[in-house]
Amino acid sequence: MGQFRFLKVLYVQVLIGIALGITVGAIWPDNGAALKPLADIFIALIKMIIAPVIFCTVVAGIAHMSDLKKLGKVGGKTLLYFELISTIALLVGWVVAEVFKPGVGMHLDPAVLDTKDVAKFIQQGEQVGSVGEQLVHIFTGMVPKTFVSAFTDGNLLQVLLIAILTGFALGRLGDFGVRGTHAVEAVAKVFFSMINIIVRLAPVGAFAAMAFTVGQHGLDALVNLGKLILVFYGTSLFFVIVVLGIVCRLAGFSIFKFLGYIREEILIVLGTSSSESVLPQLMEKLTRLGASKSVVGLVIPTGYSFNLDGTNIYMTLAILFLAQATNVDLSVVEVITLLLIAMVTSKGASGVTGAGFITLAATLLYVPEIPPAALAAIFGIDRFMSECRALTNLCGNAVAAMVVARWDGELDMEVMHRELDRGPNAPKDSPIESIEDTSPAETD
Repeated sequence: MGQFRFLKVLYVQVLIGIALGITVGAIWPDNGAALKPLADIFIALIKMIIAPVIFCTVVAGIAHMSDLKKLGKVGGKTLLYFELISTIALLVGWVVAEVFKPGVGMHLDPAVLDTKDVAKFIQQGEQVGSVGEQLVHIFTGMVPKTFVSAFTDGNLLQVLLIAILTGFALGRLGDFGVRGTHAVEAVAKVFFSMINIIVRLAPVGAFAAMAFTVGQHGLDALVNLGKLILVFYGTSLFFVIVVLGIVCRLAGFSIFKFLGYIREEILIVLGTSSSESVLPQLMEKLTRLGASKSVVGLVIPTGYSFNLDGTNIYMTLAILFLAQATNVDLSVVEVITLLLIAMVTSKGASGVTGAGFITLAATLLYVPEIPPAALAAIFGIDRFMSECRALTNLCGNAVAAMVVARWDGELDMEVMHRELDRGPNAPKDSPIESIEDTSPAETD
């Protein structure tokens, strides 16, 4: 039985789950579509843990840091990095659309499309509001109504704000604060143990999600709009390997080793189409790689709202695809205006179910030459696109945490290279212990 030992490895199990899900969805589409509740249960279990994990991780990190100026510097560098990389992602989508022209020759007539499936997304896109309203919503939405509502609503930015305030409060309370910080770290052990239990269900979640995707939308959609799908997946791969690869090289590590280290998380996201499904274990792995708790706890939750590289690529590529498909010729000024608007809309609808498609609908409202009904042309493949968006968002945020940590002197390079060489499945201590041991802020 030793030859089957590899079946105990989580990422192998997830791969098998994805393959079985595609098979079931293709052969028995009705049964595949009916499996969606299983996928929803897995994602709900993970989301149940996200808020307390972020809270405990950030509180402990900030309490040990106890330096408001240092936190402000990290926050400023994080937002600067996010805006730079997000802009590059938008530009990459634009350039690729102009070079490969995936929509040219389709001569799409929106008047003959069935828009009933996209009507609710168009309506939700309209509710996102103007650019000014979205900016106000982003910043006012960071303050929760109550301490508890941030956790019950699952708003990561609100949880982050409360955690930062709690961490600073503990940092100012002397010996009592130290005891309180140790108590928070003890609670974190419980949540990380729960993660280790829940994540074993990832193969089932990936199987059910993939079976639903293929069963609900079918493989015909892949054939009909195959060029757009290939261009988007190819562009996202280029962005991760080349753009993020250069960023990683400048930070002192290999993108390929890094992706290999988080391969389990990548496969889970591929199967579930949700980058949130791996957020807690991703944070644990990044701290194990030598990034400090405070930086990881600040960058990753913030990135889920402000650093959506895959969504940015998708928005410019999809809108220009629809323009080409409907024979609409956008000027350079109109495209640049679109890019500027997308910088805001990509953040305004974060955290909403179907956020990628809602964001696309909201952005399309600023391009009146393209009728919103044209969205129906790509609705059938959006689930397949969602997987790629989530994967790219995951990779972008993971790299961001490592780069910001290196940028701020909060990354232990020796630990990082040792862990990358050992791989993610090497024997290790419990997650919370490895977090404490590899935090440069605490070992100085």
